[in-house]
Amino acid sequence: MVDDGNDIETIAIAPITPGHIESFHRALDLVARERKYLSFLEAPPLDQTRRFVLDRIAASDPGFVAIVRGEVVGWCDISRHDRLIHAHRGSLGMGIVASHRGRGLGLRLINATLAQARKVGFVRVELFVHADNARAIALYDKVGFVREGVQRDAIRIDGHYGDTIMMAIVDRENAAR
Repeated sequence: MVDDGNDIETIAIAPITPGHIESFHRALDLVARERKYLSFLEAPPLDQTRRFVLDRIAASDPGFVAIVRGEVVGWCDISRHDRLIHAHRGSLGMGIVASHRGRGLGLRLINATLAQARKVGFVRVELFVHADNARAIALYDKVGFVREGVQRDAIRIDGHYGDTIMMAIVDRENAAR
């Protein structure tokens, strides 16, 4: 666990565990209900979220949470693709609850998750980001993701269409693993 002494409250970055599931679900729901950043508008049911987290842990997929006073306030995870010809790559998902944005948590979470991805042999990590999410795009640029394309009108929220940007980071040094 890593503690950040720069904030009034201590923020720990830790691998996600079964004990984090309910708190993760609450954080996921908070961010989803903002209707701006994620690919869904509310969290899936708790049992689906539990299955997702437990499956990721069982598969040794990288996943980290940011914890404040025992509550998840952010997360970053990478889900490995299941088909053999795609097993060298995974999809990144992340979010931070509004009250904890702008404190460097995104960078800490993504760095921890990408470091673990390298350790377990990921060669390619990809993501889709809403084109109007400048803060997230800047973070992804900062850690080395590159834009691979734009999906026009890929999302529709409350009757408004928006584009998504496809981004990826490739680390061929992991190809031999």
